[in-house]
Amino acid sequence: MIFAEPSLLALALLAPAAAALALWLWRRRLAADRIWAAPGLWARLSRATSNRRIGVAVAALALAVLGAALALARPRWGISSEQVERRGVDVVFVLDSSLSMAAFDVAPNRLETAKSLLRRLAAAMPENRLGLVQTEGEGIALSPLTLDGAAIDLMLDTVEPGSLSVPGTELATGLSRAIGLFPEGSERHRAIVLLSDGEDHRGEMDDEIERLRKAGVIVSTIGVGTAAGSPLKLATADDGGPSDPGGDGFKRDRDGQVVISRLHEEALEKLAKETGGVYLRAASAGLDPSPIERRIAEIGGRSLAKDRVESLEERFQWPLAVAALALLLHLAVRPFVSSPRTERIRRPATEIPR
Repeated sequence: MIFAEPSLLALALLAPAAAALALWLWRRRLAADRIWAAPGLWARLSRATSNRRIGVAVAALALAVLGAALALARPRWGISSEQVERRGVDVVFVLDSSLSMAAFDVAPNRLETAKSLLRRLAAAMPENRLGLVQTEGEGIALSPLTLDGAAIDLMLDTVEPGSLSVPGTELATGLSRAIGLFPEGSERHRAIVLLSDGEDHRGEMDDEIERLRKAGVIVSTIGVGTAAGSPLKLATADDGGPSDPGGDGFKRDRDGQVVISRLHEEALEKLAKETGGVYLRAASAGLDPSPIERRIAEIGGRSLAKDRVESLEERFQWPLAVAALALLLHLAVRPFVSSPRTERIRRPATEIPR
């Protein structure tokens, strides 16, 4: 036998304390009663008390406290076994990490905002299998589909703007890589969540949308950024370099003008609409992603895993029942007993015969 809350066993020390307190109160009560009359007269007026009954009442009170303490400590013994089935949806997050995601029109920057939203979505879907794809000029699977949400959180720490070997932004490449993570036979339970600023250098999404439809994938998108946009801060300032002729650390075009990166939400809206998903615009990390959570929940889950779980049976009911019965006994016991002399005193006078 083990206890789920062993620290609460210390409450059992209240049982002898309760017994001692009850005895003290009885003695004080009887002593207080005796001062109202002379000893000889009090013996004739008072009801007799049974020390045995008082002892039973005190012991029952102590047992009730002890039983309650044991019940709170939650004793467990005996093993129960049950089969648990886990149902959910296969969800792949596609995270755009191109250089434009370093824009700071959304504080602290677009990529950090997207990562924060992704973490919140992952935490809100513990029943689903989750995967992660990082996309720039190529798509890289950082995590296969897994029931371990902590793996997604760990891999997000490795994502930085422009960190892949092929620069640029080709969203179709990342989406194609995401489709490859889905297993066969899950066509009705597939979802992709794309987080991007919508910049797409290839710009041809029609073929990819058709492929997503055939694969039965519902794509929801989150556009991270603002229409006003912001300059792109380079990772290092190349003083006088060709990409930074101004030497101020901002990316510039061939004419020396500072490049302003803006949110392009048309392609993201189209992708979500034509695949049955939801589009959200994220101008801050405070965006509520619950519409995407609800849309994924509407897909309906399939069986992802079956496990047989063994656990110790909770047995707090037994000491709790003992405590209840002991308390009832404490309340039912009457320490006062009627003696022959008190019966004679209380008996009404009979009528004197004529």
